[in-house]
Parts: sequence; C-alpha cells; structure tokens
Amino acid sequence: MQHLRPASFLLKLLLLLAVAASAWADTAFPSKPVRIIVPVAAGGGADMVARLVADKMGQRLGQQFVIENKAGGSGTIAAMEVARAAPDGYTLMQCFVATHSTNPAVLKIRYDPIADFAPVGMMGLTSNVLVVGSKNPAKNFQDFLAMARANPGKLNFSSAGSGSATHLIMEYLENQAKVDLVHIPYKGAAPAMQDLLGGQVDAMFPSLTAALPQIRGGKLRALAVASPKRDPMIPDVPTIAELGFPGFSAIQWWGLCAPAKTPEAIVNRLNQALNEALAHPDIKQRLGDVAAEPTPMTPRQFRDFLVAEVDKWKRLVKETKLQIEE
Repeated sequence: MQHLRPASFLLKLLLLLAVAASAWADTAFPSKPVRIIVPVAAGGGADMVARLVADKMGQRLGQQFVIENKAGGSGTIAAMEVARAAPDGYTLMQCFVATHSTNPAVLKIRYDPIADFAPVGMMGLTSNVLVVGSKNPAKNFQDFLAMARANPGKLNFSSAGSGSATHLIMEYLENQAKVDLVHIPYKGAAPAMQDLLGGQVDAMFPSLTAALPQIRGGKLRALAVASPKRDPMIPDVPTIAELGFPGFSAIQWWGLCAPAKTPEAIVNRLNQALNEALAHPDIKQRLGDVAAEPTPMTPRQFRDFLVAEVDKWKRLVKETKLQIEE
C-alpha cells in the first residue's frame, strides 16, 4: 500500500478544492445582478429588444439583468468596454450588426469581433427598411431614386453613426443605384429617427423594429425593404432586390456576447436562459409585434454566424469599393 507524502496529499487536496470551488461558482451563477451594455441610445429598436429579453432572462436566473445604454462610436465604445471586462459573466453586451459585422469592415476598431468575445447566442433579427417622412414627396422607391438623381448631393439621410448598419446599407444603395446622398451621422438610431420625423433629414434605413410604430402611425412612409424577401409585417412594401437590384440583401440582428475567456459553463447557462426566454410565448408575441423574429442559437452556431457576417461585409465593402469616412 502506497502512502501519500503530506505535501503531495495537500497539493492534491487543494487542486480538488479549487475544481470544486470553480464548479460551485459556475453552478451558483449568477449570485448578483448582471449588466447588459447596449451600444445604442435608449428608445431604439435594439434597446427595445434588449430590455424584453433581459427582463425574461432575469426571471429565469433569479437575478436582475440591468440594461446600461452606452452609445457612441457606432457601438465601439461599448464593445471595447465589454472586451476588457472581467470574464465572469456579469458584464455582457448586446452585440449587433454594427459592432460585430459592419464596424470591422469599415472602421479601424480597437477590438477583434471574434477573438475578444465569447458568443452567447442570438436574440433575433428583422428587416431594414428605407423610410421617408410622411410629407416627403417620394411616394415610392422609384420616386426617391428619381429625386436623388435629379438633385445629386442635395438629399440627405440620417444614421445611427458612421459605419453603422443604417449608414452602410444606404452607402450600399448609393453605390448600386448610382446616386449621391449626404450622410448625417447621429449617436444612435433614436435621435436619427427623431430628426427624420421632424423633417430635418430626408431619409433613413433603420430596422423595421424601430420604424414600424411610426409607419403604422402614418408618420413614416416605407419605400422598400433590404431583406431577401418581403416582410410579413409590411407585405405591400417591395424588396430592393425585386426593384431592379438583384442580390441586394441586408438584415438587422441582435445577439448576446460576453468577454473572451468567460467560463464555458457560464456561457452555456446564459445561453440556456436566453433561449428559454426567446421560447416564451409572451416574448415571441411581443417581439413579433415589433417585427423582430426570435432566433435561438447555440454559442457555436452564433460564433459561426459572426464569422460569416464579418466576412460578408468585408467582401461587400471591397467589391463595391465603398469609402467610409470616420
């Protein structure tokens, strides 16, 4: 019979205790409120989706999920804060099309959208829609293009910030349709939408989630959607692809990301809570009411999606020779 030396026994005991403590910590997660940093101003479509999902996740995990809005830099400020946060699951971000798709393609960002984050899962997606104010003389997409071609450099559009999806999709349309519009960037979709409603700008390409209430209320006119097929929430609005620009496709999406090196057990626990929230009938209905489609994924599926998105937008920018001024 072998007898362990005291030092050897103590070392093994400490290792076992460390493993047990780590497992207990992961199982006990969360033991305090969790922050979800939303990289846009309060009131927009992304913020709306984040709050719905966070509330239900908090109920599932028995802790408060606190939303913190940190707009600016097309989401880069929030992304850098989360990328540098402790990888313990208590600081998360609502990663979305700007922070993890278009920014890497058009901006000199100081974070890696793949290496610096642990993808938790997808929240949902929606169409992007080209809209003008109700008093705008353009009654349809063809009218808008005709006005833009007749007045190069005079019509303008608002966006959630330079390099954001709302900016890049319009730049994509300019490139394809051979029109010249003036870009007016804002710090978030909500203030950009507000000036569109107020008549200070001519057009915008927001998510349908953000624009739908104003479209239904008659304050905005939807001219076309950028999704591959017509959106069931506004079925009479054609796609840009069917209006003479085949292959034109861009969607708005939202997900949940943690800092890189967050323990897999915590990521999986968050993913489970997220997907359970998305499956809840109330969340399905409320997201559907604002034109958002719940899109549950595993962490691996979401990571693969992010890799494909970054590649897609980088190729798009290169192929169309888009020049984005920061």
